[in-house]
Amino acid sequence: MKLVLFGATGMVGSRIATEASARGHQVVAVSRSGQSPIPGVTATAADASDPAKVAELAAGADAVASACVPPRDGSDPREPFLAINRALVEGVRQAGVRRLLVVGGAGSLEIAPGQAVADQPGFPEAYLPEALAHRDALAYYRTVEDGLDWTYVSPAAEIAPGERTGTFRIGGDRMLTDDHGNSRISAEDYAIAFVDELEKDAHPRARMSVAY
Repeated sequence: MKLVLFGATGMVGSRIATEASARGHQVVAVSRSGQSPIPGVTATAADASDPAKVAELAAGADAVASACVPPRDGSDPREPFLAINRALVEGVRQAGVRRLLVVGGAGSLEIAPGQAVADQPGFPEAYLPEALAHRDALAYYRTVEDGLDWTYVSPAAEIAPGERTGTFRIGGDRMLTDDHGNSRISAEDYAIAFVDELEKDAHPRARMSVAY
């Protein structure tokens, strides 16, 4: 399978590229730097906010994935991040690619029906703009029609570099926690779940979540 991955040099994106390449998939790693230290991966420079460039790179791919993150320069990231996701959808459509997988956020996961994590008292103020930007993106994808097969993959509340165990749970809109109430996943195991979804297409036009 040929995968065009935007945001491929970040913590999560680089692990998705590594996992997909290790499984024998052809990976085009797209970033602003155009560099990738991952063997067997083709690296190229492009901006995901340019629909024409997205379409050019996506042409002939089996799937496109986005590990792009909201701007972290102190400005309000919501509109810029929404614009990136709209550009991705436009470019993928222009290229005639059916599948789009998106690295999502955890803030829009629910602790009870209609009660998102990001809306709870005590949610860290420093993370709120990014959480809301990711939630806006999910709301946008839920309006996308015309047959685009998207999947939005939310991590656990805590995601960081760690061990590749291959043992985790898959959920939906509800936040998954362990017996102690913790919601965690390593970036390596998240990448396994992400590439599993790429291969199986088990959650078309839906959000899935990954946690221990």
